[in-house]
Amino acid sequence: MLNELYHSLNPVAFSAGPITIYWYGLAYVVGALLTAFVMWRTQKRWGLSITSDDLSTVVVCVVFGLIIGARLFYVLFYGNGYYFEHPLEILAINQGGMSFHGGLVGGIIGGVIGCRILGLSAWTIADLAVIGAPLALCLGRCANFVNGELWGKPTDLPWGVVFESGGDVARHPSQLYEALLEGVLLFIVMQLLSRKRPLLPQGTFMGVFIAWYGVARILVEFVRVPDAQLGYILGGVITMGQLLSLPLVIVGVALIVYALHAKRPQRGYLDERA
Repeated sequence: MLNELYHSLNPVAFSAGPITIYWYGLAYVVGALLTAFVMWRTQKRWGLSITSDDLSTVVVCVVFGLIIGARLFYVLFYGNGYYFEHPLEILAINQGGMSFHGGLVGGIIGGVIGCRILGLSAWTIADLAVIGAPLALCLGRCANFVNGELWGKPTDLPWGVVFESGGDVARHPSQLYEALLEGVLLFIVMQLLSRKRPLLPQGTFMGVFIAWYGVARILVEFVRVPDAQLGYILGGVITMGQLLSLPLVIVGVALIVYALHAKRPQRGYLDERA
């Protein structure tokens, strides 16, 4: 094809002696910082009084939970038994292997622990976090593209990309599809919702985020090649990503309905008047 694009990006951002910094690692760091910044700006716009120290602490708790959860879910659901035979490689995060679904669960647990320690409202913190989280998702998917991993099925579309590890065939840049759907578009939606007056009740933003991600992930998986060690499951028609994303859609919609019914106002600290 005349319009083929060839992937020739280096996953290493820079290297100096024994120190090597990868774009994927930078995506996590920058993504966390951007999310924290959006959280801070949003809570100020909402008229909350969360201190920068408390906000920084809870973000660190979320990040630690996210990393641990993302790795464990990948080991359990995508490892196909490999890590049970090579347990020491569970710690080799630099070799790749992270699951969004596990990161979501781990991040929520880490955030709840941090909120309990600081006396923050976990529901409001969760809403603030998911308003900025799409930026981190976007950077993470762009890093996947730089790494030349998680590519899509063959395509003859003009933006098809030939990945070195994907054979001499143009493929859907599914990483960029996800960066757009889960990152850019979702961030715009969350920003618009966060500016509505009166403020949407606690849990609404979390519900929208979870449901949107689930739908976007299910759609993109139709043009994304499943993990080689798993392939298609349940009769060879769906992927593990789709199987894990379906509950997110259900939980997200249920959370939106519950939040709109409960109508709990946003508040920073538990001892504040709601």
